[in-house]
Amino acid sequence: MTPTLVTGGTGFLGRRLVERLLAAGRSVTVLARAPAPDLEARGVRLIRASLDDAAAVRAACAGMETVFHVAAKVGVWGRHEDFFRANVLGTRAVLDGCRVHGVKRLIYTSTPSVVYNGRDLAGADESLPLTTRCPAAYPLTKAIAEREVLAASTLGHEGLQTVALRPHLIWGVGDPHLVPRILARARAGRLRIIGDGKNRVDMVHVENAVDAHLAAEAALAGVNPAAAGRPYFITNGEPVFLWDWINSLLAALGEPPVTKRLPLATAMALGGACELAWRILPLRGEPPLTRFVAAELAKDHWFSLAAVRRDLGYVPRVSMAEGLAELVTHLKGTGRTGLT
Repeated sequence: MTPTLVTGGTGFLGRRLVERLLAAGRSVTVLARAPAPDLEARGVRLIRASLDDAAAVRAACAGMETVFHVAAKVGVWGRHEDFFRANVLGTRAVLDGCRVHGVKRLIYTSTPSVVYNGRDLAGADESLPLTTRCPAAYPLTKAIAEREVLAASTLGHEGLQTVALRPHLIWGVGDPHLVPRILARARAGRLRIIGDGKNRVDMVHVENAVDAHLAAEAALAGVNPAAAGRPYFITNGEPVFLWDWINSLLAALGEPPVTKRLPLATAMALGGACELAWRILPLRGEPPLTRFVAAELAKDHWFSLAAVRRDLGYVPRVSMAEGLAELVTHLKGTGRTGLT
C-alpha cells in the first residue's frame, strides 16, 4: 500500500480522491481544517491543520510516497496576502516536507486560471505563459505556486517528481460551489448574460478530475516518467456554450432561463467600481461582480487535451450529458435543487 497524503481531502475533489484511494486499498492521510469522522472511521488518518501551519504541513509529509496537494484558498475576492499565505507559502511548506522526508511523487492541483491573459482562450494548450497580471489574487498566487512545484521536479526516479494538473470548473453531484452559486444567483435575479452569450467554456466532471490525478501518479511511478515537471489542462473535452448550458440546467430543474444581458464593457466597468467600493468601504462579503468574473463569464475558455491524452492516457469517462442527467436527478431527489 503506497502511503499517500491528500491535502484538502475533505473538500469536493479531495474527498472523491480519498474515496477512490480507499477503494483501491491505499493507506491515506488527510490534512484538512474540517473534521471528517466518517473518513476516520474508514481508516483515514486525519491531521487537522491549515496550510498556514507550515510545521504541520511539513510533518504531514513524513512517511509518504505520494502527496496530492489539492488544498488551496479559492475565490474571486480577498486580500492578496491571504491568498499568498495559503497558496504560495502553503505549497512551499508541502515542497519542503516532500524534500525533507523523501517523498517520491507530488501531484499539484492547479487551475487553468494560471494562464489568464484577459483574452479568449480557444483550444489553448500548455505553451501559454503563466500569468503575472490578473485582477484577482487566486490566479496570481496559484501561478507562482505552480511554477515552483514544476521547478522542483527532478529527472529520473531519484528525488521528487512533480506534475501540475489544471482542472477547469469541477462539477458533479456534491459540488458545493459552482452549481449552487448559479442556482442561487439565478433565483435572486442577479444572473446576467455577459457579452454576446456565445462563449464556449470547458468543464470537468469530478470523477474525470479524480481519474486525471490517479493517472498523473501512475505516470510518475513509471508509466510515463516524461510527464514529470509538466502541467496539464484537465477538462471533459466537450466545450459547451456556457449560457446555453446554464439555461439547460435551469430548465431541467423547472427554473426560468437567464435572459437579461449586460455588455462586457459595462460589466467590466461595474466590476471595477464594485472592487473599488469594497476596498474603501467597510462592506462585508465579496462584491456582486468583479472584472475577473466578468471576463470569465463572457470569454471563451476551452483547452486542448492533446498533451494529457498523450502523456497520461487521460480519457474522460463521464460525459457532460451523463453528468448533467445524474446531477439533475440527484437535485430533484433531494428536493434542495443544489442549495445549501
